[in-house]
Amino acid sequence: MEKNYGAKDIKVLEGLDAVRMRPGMYIGTTGLRGLHHILWEIVDNSIDELTNGFGKRVEVTLYDDGSVSVEDDGRGVPTDLHPTLQVSGVEVVFTQLHAGGKFDNESYSFSGGLHGVGASVTNALSEWVHVEVYRDGKKHEIDFKCEEREGKIKSGIPAAPLAETGETKKRGTFVRFKPDARVFESVAFNAETIAKRLRELAFLNNGIHIVLTDERGGGGPQSKEYLYEGGLKDFCKYLNETKTPTYQEPIFLQATKDGIFMQIAMQHTDSYTESVFSYVNNIPTGEGGTHETGFKTALTKVFNDAAKRLGLLKEKDLALLGEDFREGLTAVLAIKMNNVQFEGQTKTKLGNPEARVAVESMVAAELAKFCDAKANQTTVEALLQKGIAAAKVREAARKAKEITRAKNSIDNANLVGKLSSCTGRKPENNELFIVEGDSAGGTAKQGRDRYFQAILPLRGKPLNAEKKRIDQVLQNEEIRTIISALGSGIGEDFNVENLNYHKVVILSDADQDGAHIRAILLTFFFRYMKDLIVNGHVYIGMPPLYKLYNKTVTEYVYSDAELDKAKSRLKGYSLQRYKGLGEMNAEQLWETTMSPQSRTLVRVTIDDAAEAEKLVAVLMGDAIDLRRQYIIEHADFNKEDTLIARG
Repeated sequence: MEKNYGAKDIKVLEGLDAVRMRPGMYIGTTGLRGLHHILWEIVDNSIDELTNGFGKRVEVTLYDDGSVSVEDDGRGVPTDLHPTLQVSGVEVVFTQLHAGGKFDNESYSFSGGLHGVGASVTNALSEWVHVEVYRDGKKHEIDFKCEEREGKIKSGIPAAPLAETGETKKRGTFVRFKPDARVFESVAFNAETIAKRLRELAFLNNGIHIVLTDERGGGGPQSKEYLYEGGLKDFCKYLNETKTPTYQEPIFLQATKDGIFMQIAMQHTDSYTESVFSYVNNIPTGEGGTHETGFKTALTKVFNDAAKRLGLLKEKDLALLGEDFREGLTAVLAIKMNNVQFEGQTKTKLGNPEARVAVESMVAAELAKFCDAKANQTTVEALLQKGIAAAKVREAARKAKEITRAKNSIDNANLVGKLSSCTGRKPENNELFIVEGDSAGGTAKQGRDRYFQAILPLRGKPLNAEKKRIDQVLQNEEIRTIISALGSGIGEDFNVENLNYHKVVILSDADQDGAHIRAILLTFFFRYMKDLIVNGHVYIGMPPLYKLYNKTVTEYVYSDAELDKAKSRLKGYSLQRYKGLGEMNAEQLWETTMSPQSRTLVRVTIDDAAEAEKLVAVLMGDAIDLRRQYIIEHADFNKEDTLIARG
């Protein structure tokens, strides 16, 4: 039986005045991430409605005019009058900040949109918003728009009160809005970004049907549909598509304790790194938190107990470490709970202590049942044997690390010959440029600011760390040199607080070899120093491709797309094409690529950890067919890479 959800259930905490003035406080940025954030707020409202049992379908549509719509078949936003404000519930939701039905547990059991700012912030930052509600056999409509008042833009103003416009057999809510170009740096939605998030939501909420339609362009509407009855198990299989599983069917656990609902799917593969992805109320928790801690603690205890029970470990043997059992593990952990406490404003780390207790208890109980069942003994023995083998390698790697520390400490002569350190002693101000080749390295050493910029030239290609154990990685001289220069350790020993340089800049030629070196280094950082990327310390240096000059003007051009524009601006120009960094003199390299006042650096980020995991495995692993398919679908050799933006 559905709960009686009406306007009285919407709690109002404060007004909307500040959103337009300081959008970054509410959506983080006015770049592409912020643009998509205002869409996620509407999508999350629909998903919350469906995950609480009030519908089965969400449709997202991108239109030629730059607008986007989200439609669900839920209960529909309340249309009756709010008892205090005396306007419709729809108008309250779209005009009042911190207004919604999610501040208690009466209307929603669980919610991803915890702060109630979603619809109102989307409205405040849009040129216009059109809302239709299908409820109780009636169709209701309302429009919100921008107006200029006393020289200032006022947004989110109702054109008229909510009106009943007809009868309908449908139910749910339809929201269409156009982001305001005066707010955002770009108002062009990225279909691939949206598709990835919708696919993730479909995995996390089995049985919910999500449709994405892109009507932009002349080829007619293009639609993608996402529906996964297997839920997290399907998610796990998707992530492991490029790997060889240790056992064919992912382990699936599900339980409820103390108001916390938990689901886990996990599967070991031939990979040598662990990949744990966690979510709370459909929100990715990229930095983990208490729920991940509880899961890992329980997994270690249960697997150690099982190894001893099966005689794989003797009673006198030391217990294996959690990292041993998690080698090659892909796991997706999703919990739903009330009163969520995230650490920081970015919702990336769960802080609720009760989540650790509940998840640890549930995993311990359910995983023990799985390990005890006779039908699962082959699977259990396979994963335990993998953990025991990993422990032996860990011990070998520990010895290798000790040797590496001795051989490649920054004061060691081997490294001194490669690394040109800086004189500054404040890591937060220091930069390390990892440069391709001795020639470019020599130029960079001459052109740098010695106070805060260090140069590390690579004399050969580093090892591709994908599907390589840590002991194998440590055998590569270039990798050892990078580890020693950074000073922060590797793998489980990595500690970002020991980092010698807070900007690590990959600087390679703008050609295929340079791109390959970038990919290899990023793969290494992703697999064995992920926090280096998560904490925003890794950058890509962007050297120019061309130099255009005449008697009075010199202009550097960073892409083929910019070249034609530059040619039209300069008359009587000469053109130089840079084939590599080594072709520039020290002054040019400083001016174009290293000077903080004029350079272009692109910070490497992980917006979607699960998709990053899949992409690294596809591009750097052994799955040739999947890599070929990805290149065919995404590579456009006639224009610059749209994934890298200058900034």
